[in-house]
Amino acid sequence: MKANKLSRKMYFFIGLPIMLLTISCNTDYIEVDTTGTLLEDNYYRNESEAYSGLIAVYDVIGKQSRGFENMISLLNSGSDDHYTGGGSSSDGSQLQAFSNYTISESTIATSYWNDFYQGIFRANTLLLKLPGVDMATTTKARFTAETKALRAIYYFELVRLFRNIPLITSPLGTDDIYSVTQADPNDVYAQIETDLSEAISGLPVSLDLENEAGRLTQGAVKALLGKVYLYQGKNSEAAAQFAEVNGTPGSTSAFGYKLLDDFSDLWNISNIYNTESIIEIAHSDQSNADWWFWGSGADEGNSLNVMCGPRGYVRTAGSTAPDYAAGWGFNIITQSLYDALDGDPRFDDTIENLQAYVDSGEVQLEESYQYTGYYLKKFMPFNSDVSTGGGASVLNYKQHTYMMRLADTYLMEAEALGGTGTRAQALLDAVRARVGLPSVPVSLDAIMQERRLELAGEGHRWYDLVRTGNAATALAFKGFTPGKNEILPIPLAELENTLLEQNPNY
Repeated sequence: MKANKLSRKMYFFIGLPIMLLTISCNTDYIEVDTTGTLLEDNYYRNESEAYSGLIAVYDVIGKQSRGFENMISLLNSGSDDHYTGGGSSSDGSQLQAFSNYTISESTIATSYWNDFYQGIFRANTLLLKLPGVDMATTTKARFTAETKALRAIYYFELVRLFRNIPLITSPLGTDDIYSVTQADPNDVYAQIETDLSEAISGLPVSLDLENEAGRLTQGAVKALLGKVYLYQGKNSEAAAQFAEVNGTPGSTSAFGYKLLDDFSDLWNISNIYNTESIIEIAHSDQSNADWWFWGSGADEGNSLNVMCGPRGYVRTAGSTAPDYAAGWGFNIITQSLYDALDGDPRFDDTIENLQAYVDSGEVQLEESYQYTGYYLKKFMPFNSDVSTGGGASVLNYKQHTYMMRLADTYLMEAEALGGTGTRAQALLDAVRARVGLPSVPVSLDAIMQERRLELAGEGHRWYDLVRTGNAATALAFKGFTPGKNEILPIPLAELENTLLEQNPNY
């Protein structure tokens, strides 16, 4: 591994207040003797150790598409664009419960809470230690900025999912864990804004992709700050941040961002860190991930791939059907999304109609639960993508995923501008022109429709419905209850023997 390139290949187990750390990279290991003292008392002595700590903070961002309980699968399951799928109504029970809105404190997976707090605890520890680390001032400033920005990301995930959460900005002692209370969501958002705002100046404008791919930049953090403002209804502030990130619609921005000419190129798995990518989640087929550590810090595979693959998929002799790898049949496309995309140039890169191949006798497969015949093509792997390395091959797919890309920020800026005016029109037009669609009059409804079609299956739809007040109508067929299901229940394990209170109506 090159010295500065971000890698998530590690084993990392954290407890409060004891933190045990082992970083692995190919066959080189950093081992720390903790005999007679707590690790955090003796660690972070130099830049190398601080960098290891920074990697550990970055690691949690992989939850977007790593492990069975990844964020994209969860958020897709709750939207009107997808059914959970899987082998049965009990397969992936936590996803099924969100999809049919029977989710409760007992059925929600605790990782949606714990994993992000683990990232926050790591960030808090590193921020405490960095001032005393013997390293260059500019490097220390960058590490500090990245850590604050990552803490903000994890708090943004938590406050959107659960709303009523504890705000913890320094390491907790064992005696303090069970006396933590929930903060006003406005205070959480204020901390997120502070962390992001303070981070910007310490970050580079661009990266040396050979050595630094995957790390945060000024443009990425400005885009995040714009999104945070937008979710609070601070539209003028959001528009200002997005305008810097986006630049002139259709052209290259000051941060080097530009829409790809071909929408299909977004899903070419070798086209990583392209000009449209703002925050990209890296995956690898070389981590030798296996079942016993799947979803942990040592697992670098893309779990969406195997989850989206069709169950029992086999091509018949002489078939011209795509050579997809068999998977678990999750993230099934609803008829509603199929109809919305039917005739759109993005259809063929978003949806695969496997039932058509079944009807023609070219394919055999096992129908998923709530089968429609339509699958999420953006993340369906081919047999040529199957890892030939160690571990379980189905856990070692290498496709990267986008946490944020430029078409997303174009449409968010158009929304922040109220869906009106020359610039909002130009932003919407640029997204449509990229796929050969004509201009339509800009409006908030037109922007939301474009977001649905452009970003389908990428985990944005559920939040868009909730934050615009459209969830009750769009999700009524799934059993969505207004005043309750806009946020998730706090997991039961987090409530026991603590001062935390459950969210309303759960």
